Amino acid sequence: MKRLPVATATSALLILATLGCRQPAQDTDAAWEIVAEGDMTTGQAAQREKALAARDAMFTSLKGRLMEVVASEGPAAAIEVCSKEAPQIAGQISQEYGLTIGRTSFRLRNQGNVPREWATQLVADRVAEPAYLAQGGKLAALLPIRIQVQCLMCHGSEDTIPSSVKDALSQHYPKDQATGFQDGDLRGWFFIEVPAAEGS
Repeated sequence: MKRLPVATATSALLILATLGCRQPAQDTDAAWEIVAEGDMTTGQAAQREKALAARDAMFTSLKGRLMEVVASEGPAAAIEVCSKEAPQIAGQISQEYGLTIGRTSFRLRNQGNVPREWATQLVADRVAEPAYLAQGGKLAALLPIRIQVQCLMCHGSEDTIPSSVKDALSQHYPKDQATGFQDGDLRGWFFIEVPAAEGS
């Protein structure tokens, strides 16, 4: 199982970014079925690799931008990057890889990040491992994100979040629910939807 490389304060801010940005429109399909990695067809395995590559590309793009901003302006400025730039990055990655990528959680920062229909029960169950679902030729992935110590400056208890970050959160996310976490907690997920290959 791949884990996100959240080892620095900048990576912690990436988690803030990936979970605090607007999502695409909801999927109205209801006939998704869970598929175990060991039971995937060759085509589904290829879709899974594509999903993981897109997740990694999004992480890398956001991390690079956040490193630049944190170094020059401090952690509170990264929240504005999330609000304004991360949705564009997600759109670019979606277009580049020919899929849809987003973020969701059971405690939302951005109220537009509600779970996709196929992910609703998995989110309610707080699945802690990667989950994959298939519908016809499509594959969906729900990939967990966990809190690390560095994340607590934006997602921790009231006394661990700097006042400048609190102010930025209040400005950009007035209905924020994504605080009060502890090290190791499940924070949320990347969701990815990979369409059927042409001709399948």
